[in-house]
Parts: sequence; structure tokens; C-alpha cells
Amino acid sequence: MYFDRFDIVEAYHLWFTHYYDGMFHPNYIRRCRIEENLQFRPSMCHGYDSLSENGQYIYDQLEEKKFVSRSKELNTV
Repeated sequence: MYFDRFDIVEAYHLWFTHYYDGMFHPNYIRRCRIEENLQFRPSMCHGYDSLSENGQYIYDQLEEKKFVSRSKELNTV
């Protein structure tokens, strides 16, 4: 694996899109922040198969950990 910011953003965005439990879930909130702050607009074919090899590795690592973004409440402490 190598450091490529686009691969990281794309893999995290896809993960957050696939694994959230509604509008107030931390993963959905983080996905919206990626879209707004980084102005990331995925293509229509955005999916696991469209990720680069590096992006797929990052996605697989997120899946292995069952990654959940930190909730907003934890950031206020």
C-alpha cells in the first residue's frame, strides 16, 4: 500500500456509503463532510470494482475493522 490521498478519500466515501444506519449515524455525517469539505463527487460507477488496487486494500481494511466514524458527541469532550 502507498499513500494516495484520492484513493483514501474514495475508499472511505464508499465505505461510509455502504455502512450507515440512517441520517444521524456517524458514518453518514462523515460522508456528508467528505462531500462538502473536500468537494468530492463520486462518479456514477463508484463502487468497489472501480477502486484502484490501493483503494480496494484501504476499503478491505475498513471492512475488516468494521470501522465506524467517531460520533459528534465524542468530539465535544
